[in-house]
Amino acid sequence: MRTGDAPTRALGYADLPRLIAAMRGDEKHSGAAESTVDVLWVLYDRVLNVSPATADDPARDRFLLSKGHGPMAYYAVLAAKGFLDPAELPGWAGSDSRLGMHPDRVLVPGVEISSGSLGHGLALGAGMVFGLRARGLTEPKVVVLTGDAELDEGSNHEAIALAGRASMAQLTVVVVDNQSATHGWPGGIAQRFAVEGWATRTVDGRDHDALHDAFTTPHPDRPLCVVAVVEPKGS
Repeated sequence: MRTGDAPTRALGYADLPRLIAAMRGDEKHSGAAESTVDVLWVLYDRVLNVSPATADDPARDRFLLSKGHGPMAYYAVLAAKGFLDPAELPGWAGSDSRLGMHPDRVLVPGVEISSGSLGHGLALGAGMVFGLRARGLTEPKVVVLTGDAELDEGSNHEAIALAGRASMAQLTVVVVDNQSATHGWPGGIAQRFAVEGWATRTVDGRDHDALHDAFTTPHPDRPLCVVAVVEPKGS
């Protein structure tokens, strides 16, 4: 992972709408970005142990944006936290910009995986936990953000079963639920994870304190699923 230059002043949550608006173009997937902005902010501001200075530290926490087709909120949070220079944002998706419509881990500071094709982040997160365990690193968290519609992808369900059986307490998946899944699941999203042995919490995806509590309350010996409910897509 590469690190970028820090902005000249500290930026906060109130700056995010301006940073997102700086990215103009025809293919912004604005709904996907807007649905994730509060979860992303709480994670980077209050939960994840990672910064531009520790972005290459083996002991850092890892964040994987599986829902990579709408990265504007992600880029905005990375800029606010000093991984990116905010001056880069207006040029996003241009031929000379490293900020693509899908995040590229080789090009974008702070990005752990290249994503955009849906359904891969959770399986990569499970593999990342196995890799950390093999190196004796049992403390770093691996947090995967996915969408409720993305859970339709079958690869997710293999990873859900595997992580539960392997007692991956280092692994957290946050499902941003904007009610856009094609079929849904009997008993709801949290139940789909609970039957495989995961700890689950369902919270208001706009409530920062509730999100923080959900992410940080201990869940020993079990992976954690946080369902962050936001307004329905298109509302």
